[in-house]
Amino acid sequence: MPPFGSGLLVLTAPLGALPRRAAAALAAAAGLVAGPLYVHLQPGLRLAASPPPNPAAPPPAGPALLRALAALYAAAARSGMDLRVLLGPGRRLARPPRVLLLPANEAPGPPGPVQLGLRSLAAAAYGCPPDLPALLLGDAAGDLDGDPEEDPECDPDAALPNFSGVAVGGTFDRLHGAHRLLLSTCCLLARDRLLAGVADGDLLRHKVLMELIEPYELRVAKVREFLEDVKPSLRYDIVRLMDPYGPTITDPDLQCLVVSQETRRGGEAVNKQRLENGLPALALYEILMMQDPDHSENEEEKISSSSLRHRLLGTLLRPPRQDPALPPRPYVIGLTGVTGSGKTSIAKLLGCLGAFLIDADKLGHAVYAPGGPAYEQVVATFGAEILSEDGTINRKVLGAKVFGNQERLKSLTDIVWPEIARMVKEQIREAEAQGKAVCVLDAAVLLEAGWQDMVHEVWVAIIPEDEAVRRVVARDGLSEEAARSSALPGTHQGWGSTWEQPMPCSRS
Repeated sequence: MPPFGSGLLVLTAPLGALPRRAAAALAAAAGLVAGPLYVHLQPGLRLAASPPPNPAAPPPAGPALLRALAALYAAAARSGMDLRVLLGPGRRLARPPRVLLLPANEAPGPPGPVQLGLRSLAAAAYGCPPDLPALLLGDAAGDLDGDPEEDPECDPDAALPNFSGVAVGGTFDRLHGAHRLLLSTCCLLARDRLLAGVADGDLLRHKVLMELIEPYELRVAKVREFLEDVKPSLRYDIVRLMDPYGPTITDPDLQCLVVSQETRRGGEAVNKQRLENGLPALALYEILMMQDPDHSENEEEKISSSSLRHRLLGTLLRPPRQDPALPPRPYVIGLTGVTGSGKTSIAKLLGCLGAFLIDADKLGHAVYAPGGPAYEQVVATFGAEILSEDGTINRKVLGAKVFGNQERLKSLTDIVWPEIARMVKEQIREAEAQGKAVCVLDAAVLLEAGWQDMVHEVWVAIIPEDEAVRRVVARDGLSEEAARSSALPGTHQGWGSTWEQPMPCSRS
């Protein structure tokens, strides 16, 4: 584990050198910094100068800076580094640096004065304490020999266009390198205000592995912290996008919309709506996609959140925590997912490997049975009309009573779920008595019922909604409408709770 929780890397090389040196510089820093790594760009700075240097204005917002940013964020994306290239000094940073870094080959002069200059710069620009460790990165940071002073493809006098109000939209799931380059480009284009729309609701419905998309509030928090760190001088309006347009078709103060090749048609649709609303069209500034050199055959060639979510399958979303209330054996896996997702087949496979299986649905039938622990209370609460001629509870009749009525449904689950939980605990004790090392609890309502406290890990079987419906129709003989209304509601909400509730851990 790297020793420092955050850091500030100062790069003084010419911007034209950075595309060839970014990977080496960040690799050297990655061994020292576990959390956010801030980057201060000040080409030509002499840190050993006397008196100590002051922070200068950020490099001009032109093609050379964009190429440098692209190289830095692409290099950081390969390792998942939380990189934030600062586009202007301002207030204190959200995660104050714990170490100051500089490539040794960018520090002519004795180490002592260079380190003193590094501390002075960090204090003046970002309010860092004057006694922070200041380290010079060795050979791993690369060598400037052979690097051009300027990129021959870049016009040194070229400048990016400048707009008072700029807009951008996206899902911004797991804020990755391409997102960071996109947002940084917006910051360079904006003079006063940036409007960032973050997709939610139906806009996520057809996203790949939408169940793994971070909650809206978390995505917004990450976007805001990044933006306010990299360019604190701008005003940021971050809004929820529930349709493809959002405020862009009604806001008269916007001048520019940042798009990609994939989203340009959406930008043109925005302008069509603006013209119909009597507003001027927005300038469409198109950015290049950031390629993913590590993508697999079934993934997109660009860096994308969809690929990152795909790579989460079969992994732990968070490390298991040690809960003293849970004995280490048997190790209990809570297996959940929508009906039709294949979780029962997964449970059977684990059973063939020696796991002790607990079927919560079968236990649910047992608690409803005559003489079962919930039978009398359920009948007393919902009436004798729920009984069949043989005295058993007709679950279809009972389901019709509670369907669409949250109060009645809660009355039922308040009776049934605690009894099922008690029976699950009995089964876990039985597994222990049999000397089983692993126990699997197959429960569709694991999260909704709050049973995650009984397990060491939560595994979630994920399936596209349309495929789940097709399976339920084929298996249960339901209509498509009935399958959608009875099988799927609440499940995505329950899965979303894995982000918000204190969980042992979650495996997708």
